[in-house]
Amino acid sequence: MTTEPRDTTAKGLDRRDFLRVSSVAGGGFLLGTLLDLTHPALLGATEGTGIVGAATAAAGEFTPNAFIRIASSGTITIISKNPEVGQGIRTMLPMLIAEELDVPWESITIELAMADEAKYGRQVAGGSTATPTNWEPLRRAGAAGRQMLIAAAAATWNVPAGECTTDVGVVHHRASNRRATYASLAEKAATMPVPAPASVPVKDPKDYKIIGKFTRGIDNRKIVTGQPLFGIDVQLPGMLHAVYEKAPVFGAKVASANVEQLKALPGVKHAFIVEGGTNLAGLLPGVAIVADTFWHARSARRRLRVTWADHPTAQQSSAAFSAKAAELLAAAPQQVVRNDGDCTAAIAGAAKTVTATYEYPFIAHAPLEPQNCTAHFANGKMEIWAPSQAPAGGRGLVAQALGIAAEDISIHMMRGGGGFGRRLNNDYMVEAAAIAKQVGVPVKLTWTREDDMQHDFYRPAGWHGLKGGVDAAGKLVAWENHFVTFGEGQGFAPAASIGPTEFPVAFIPNLRFGVSKMPLGVPTGFLRAPTSNAIAFVYQSFIDELALAAGKDPVQFRLDLLAQAATIPAVAGTPPAAVNAERMRGVLQLVAEKSGWGKRTLPKGSGMGVGMHYSHRGYFAEVAEVTVSRSGEVKVVKVWVAGDVGSQIINPSGAMAQVQGSVLDGLAEAFKQEITIEGGRTVQSNFDDFELLRITEAPPVEVHFHITDNPPTGMGEPALPPVIPAVTNAIFAATGKRVRSLPLSRHDLSWS
Repeated sequence: MTTEPRDTTAKGLDRRDFLRVSSVAGGGFLLGTLLDLTHPALLGATEGTGIVGAATAAAGEFTPNAFIRIASSGTITIISKNPEVGQGIRTMLPMLIAEELDVPWESITIELAMADEAKYGRQVAGGSTATPTNWEPLRRAGAAGRQMLIAAAAATWNVPAGECTTDVGVVHHRASNRRATYASLAEKAATMPVPAPASVPVKDPKDYKIIGKFTRGIDNRKIVTGQPLFGIDVQLPGMLHAVYEKAPVFGAKVASANVEQLKALPGVKHAFIVEGGTNLAGLLPGVAIVADTFWHARSARRRLRVTWADHPTAQQSSAAFSAKAAELLAAAPQQVVRNDGDCTAAIAGAAKTVTATYEYPFIAHAPLEPQNCTAHFANGKMEIWAPSQAPAGGRGLVAQALGIAAEDISIHMMRGGGGFGRRLNNDYMVEAAAIAKQVGVPVKLTWTREDDMQHDFYRPAGWHGLKGGVDAAGKLVAWENHFVTFGEGQGFAPAASIGPTEFPVAFIPNLRFGVSKMPLGVPTGFLRAPTSNAIAFVYQSFIDELALAAGKDPVQFRLDLLAQAATIPAVAGTPPAAVNAERMRGVLQLVAEKSGWGKRTLPKGSGMGVGMHYSHRGYFAEVAEVTVSRSGEVKVVKVWVAGDVGSQIINPSGAMAQVQGSVLDGLAEAFKQEITIEGGRTVQSNFDDFELLRITEAPPVEVHFHITDNPPTGMGEPALPPVIPAVTNAIFAATGKRVRSLPLSRHDLSWS
């Protein structure tokens, strides 16, 4: 007996093949539900009808924009539309459809969609957006299918549709006790009018059979048994293997290379220079080596002798950035992002003031599966197999760089072995495509770990000069931040910005955000919880310093701060969208209760710290307990997490995994991770000098959800930011040493 949904993606059947095979073998008919998920009515707007047409058969062929297929053989297939990089979306999104379609979870087949936003709507793994953007539309997709099946049964039995109900794949007419399976109704259902989305009722949560239940990931068995699944597992007949050498100084051009000598080496089929361009997120110059095996390609790479042209950013370094940041912090900000009240006067009149400088380094994404992509160019068309978080962006990049029409590029979305934002950039895709276009046979490009570490889009470093003031009653009355970051003119480098609504805006009457920038030749990008993963460390640590100055408990100081305002109004195009004080107070109070905050007496060398943060529509507060040995060795004993992501946890199994994974990611960032730049190039190259958290270092993570009456939101990111200040604040509680820079491995935390 099957115990979980089946996955057909790895069987090599695309949607069109599946339809054809099913029709012939089963002699049956397929039900498709045509839904336009880009339509505003399905995305929460108030206009339009949304559903654009019925599932119809034309000349014996079905070509639906479908998320549901029901064959007369009984096979029920649900299309999972978004990229899967470990966030559990390949399981969670079909749960929404299966719930409302009312089919047994264990009976369905799940198929990963091709990259096609015209059919499936937005297909991006990023920003924790999959839940808020799909919660309503995909439930209605399932509900529409169920309504059409009911209509088919009612028409068959000549009874009112309102007298019919469904129960796990069967339509039932209670008055006559007649029952019909979905499979038997599929052909007739496809002729029924497709209901308008606004008219389709969805279930009351009390009736959920799938949503809210612990559900195993559809790929779990393949992952633990090592079966082919990820992008790097792709194998095609006649496929060659490629490696690509780029300049260690980002963007430098090839001056010369011994490619002719490489062609004579064992297994090597091609070796050539790729001209490339200057866009750090595009096709960069390099040398491609293509061989019959990856081993031969990599071996030939060791014999490569390449000279790189001079590059204007070759003198940049982490040390120079820090020196320049110190110089900028000593001067007035170049730009004022926000200015409320009179910050200067408020600080001058405060009973106590605190001044501090915080900083954090560049960080790499370091997914366990290095970047890879397989491409085949033939007859003017490019076919790509990519573990991308943003395949539509990759299609555009390939089209622009190689002069191929976008409609001639097809992309198979492959599971990614970790994304964390790295695979939002599709540089590896355009490299594979460029190589494939030149050699004319299928080519798999595989980056080494060193390629991945040294050619990332890094979380940018940053420096903050902070001043704050509290009045005689311990109330926070002034907050000033001079943020030194990267960019030029009005523009910020990717992920290097700060928004005008960033907390604690609206909670402090006198507040000023200023920014100074410096140019950067290092590519930067979005790392899990972008900007928040750094801002939370800085702001929540500084709030702890102000709580100490005010003589207040850190949790109570935050609650007092949150009591002063309800909501920060959203500003279009600037994160965060809004902060609701009530929701933040809710998670703060919950985590304090669950962790026993203030009720335990810990010895010197042990301490508890708290952090809270709002990002990606999620509210999280976390408490960490640490011990610090006299020699300065830090151990995280336990982390408590309270999160508010709305009214419904769709898959508790996936949700817990996301929160626990976020906490462990945050601990790795806090303790160990730093990318340094010297001579315009990255120093670190592998896990020996850029470490992940080890299993023996992972503390227990206790997770609690604060359920509120708000639409469900995503959890890939917002649980990460608070854990870093929770740990650094706990270290202060344990030792009296304030951590104002990361990683912790830089610090002497010994005490006596």
